[in-house]
Amino acid sequence: MKKVSGGITAARGFQAAGMHCGIKKNKQLDLALVLSEEEGPVAGMFTTNRVAAAPVLLDRAYLRRGLARAFIVNSGNANACTGAEGILAAEAMALTVARHLDTLPHKVFVGSTGVIGQPLPIACVRSAIPTLLQRVRRNGGLEAARAIMTTDLKPKQMALSVKIGGQTVTLGGMAKGSGMIHPDMATMLAYLTTDAFITRQALQQALRTAVGRSFNSISVDGDTSTNDTVLCLANGMARNVRIETGTDAFRRFQKLLDTVCHSLALQVCWDGEGVTKVVKIVVSGAKTARAARQISHIIATSSLVKTALFGGDANWGRIMAAIGRAGVPIDPTKIALKFDEVAMVKNGQGLGSHAERRLSHVFRRKEFTIRAELGQGPGTAHMWTTDLSYDYVRINASYRS
Repeated sequence: MKKVSGGITAARGFQAAGMHCGIKKNKQLDLALVLSEEEGPVAGMFTTNRVAAAPVLLDRAYLRRGLARAFIVNSGNANACTGAEGILAAEAMALTVARHLDTLPHKVFVGSTGVIGQPLPIACVRSAIPTLLQRVRRNGGLEAARAIMTTDLKPKQMALSVKIGGQTVTLGGMAKGSGMIHPDMATMLAYLTTDAFITRQALQQALRTAVGRSFNSISVDGDTSTNDTVLCLANGMARNVRIETGTDAFRRFQKLLDTVCHSLALQVCWDGEGVTKVVKIVVSGAKTARAARQISHIIATSSLVKTALFGGDANWGRIMAAIGRAGVPIDPTKIALKFDEVAMVKNGQGLGSHAERRLSHVFRRKEFTIRAELGQGPGTAHMWTTDLSYDYVRINASYRS
């Protein structure tokens, strides 16, 4: 597997651009377009939040058709809780792009991110689309990645290539996300493109697995957005033998997709609002994988754990308390905790002041791993979490203003 440049446009046949259309202040980029020379199968996953934004509702319907040619995404306005007017605005975005491309609207997927509850200024978006189409180019990926940012401090992109069936297959992507980051969908916006020749069924299965291992395994603040979307478009221009489920080619593609999504997910964590630390939570020895995942979620989203991470306070008791309130049957006398190389708990009890002194050094690191072994079965799970800082409160106390 080889890292390549270009992000969302690294794969053959993809172009992108970003521009200011008038949604954001101070001429900030707020409209992005990703375009493929050839249409192809598309896979998607969306928020589980029942208050879903207009673009999510539209894209869910479009996904049933199974083909895509382009992604059009605005930032600065979520087009959520906007009623019928919001649906019409999302449809207008797709229709305007489709007319210029001489394609069908259901092949143009729409994304929005930003403030909830404000009407999308669709007139300025529609008037900007012709210019945006003129700007698309092979090296426009970074510009597009910047155009989908909200409170993000930096654009997030990644691309890799690998040999599949004797042909080089490339997969790239971009993501935005800084706040409202939590599992049970993607917890941000992410767009992926590949030149792989792959069936729609295989692409959807691979994306579902990759999201579970990456975007659904991170938490910054425990909030899931109204707009969460992950889409992956495959245009087939690598001309490889068609990838189908259950084959060696599929397994290689899965690893490629997993790796790109993992990179983008960790970039989201590191760019989380006010984040100074990223910590991996690994739970093993649970009775089931579901039980392990439930415990890892509770640890990762505990405000007490997250504030301890920020303060460098090696308060391992907060981890034990989180395990105990996860709603999963456990035997406290079998629990072991390890923080990187430091064992702190064995048989449910702390290992003393010497271990605590060593543990305090671990808690001052910017990145480390917490391992909880339950001693009850084969179930394992992992999540990445972040600390909760003063800056998170500052940013979100004045988000709209």
